[in-house]
Order: sequence, then C-alpha cells, then structure tokens
Amino acid sequence: MIVKQAIFEEAQQVALLAQKLWPDNEVSSLKIEIEELLQKDDALVVLAYDAERAIGFAQCQLRYDYVEGTETSPVGYLEGVYVEEEARLQGVAKNLIAACEEWAHKQGCVEFASDCELNNEESLKMHLQLGFIEANRIICFTKKI
Repeated sequence: MIVKQAIFEEAQQVALLAQKLWPDNEVSSLKIEIEELLQKDDALVVLAYDAERAIGFAQCQLRYDYVEGTETSPVGYLEGVYVEEEARLQGVAKNLIAACEEWAHKQGCVEFASDCELNNEESLKMHLQLGFIEANRIICFTKKI
C-alpha cells in the first residue's frame, strides 16, 4: 500500500471514492470541489493505492474557527476518510489519517480533530481505535423562517 498526496490529475479518482462517502453528491461536482481543494495551501487530499488502484482517500483542512473540544487555532481537521470495503481493517484509514496528522503538524497545528454522525458506529469505532477522544455529542437544529 502506498499513501501519497493527491495531485490535480487524480481528482477524478478521489471524486469516485468521495461519492461513496457522500452519496448525495454527484461525482462531477465532487471533482470540481476536489480540484479546488488541491490548489489550496490550507487543505490536503491523500490517496491510498493498492498496486495501481486507489482504495481510499482522506481530506483534511486547517480550521481557524472554534473546533469542539480544542484549545488552539488553527486545528487540523479530518473532513472525510473513505476506504473501499475490501481494503478495510488493513490499516489503510490509519495510514491516511497519519498522513493528514503529519501534514497538520507541519502547518503548526498541535491538535487534530474530526467528527461523525451520531448513528455512524463504524466511524466512531475507527476514530476511537486511532486515538481520537470523544469531545462532545450534539444534535443540530434548523428551521425555515
């Protein structure tokens, strides 16, 4: 397995993986978003390859606003991580997130954070296994006015 920083030419591969994580989005719009992220200094996209095939990705950014449970700014923030089903439980997510943490540390961050939906038990388990500590649980509300 190889984990590397994604380049512009790999945006389509990232978008195909990202669409599995965020299925309510179109691959074409995700590709555009990823191409924009790849040009930012405060964002990172990494890909994991098994031989020639992309099997996972992670995307992180620097967050300057308040991040639940943190005390510093900026904070490295894991925006998303996805690993193909057949490649799970083999350390792929661990290596992807480690690359994000290393990048954030090089950007001057001393804290790294993430989130998941309350009912996403698989993501919760992964985060805890990788050393994250649960900071809080919230329910968000909206209404039309």
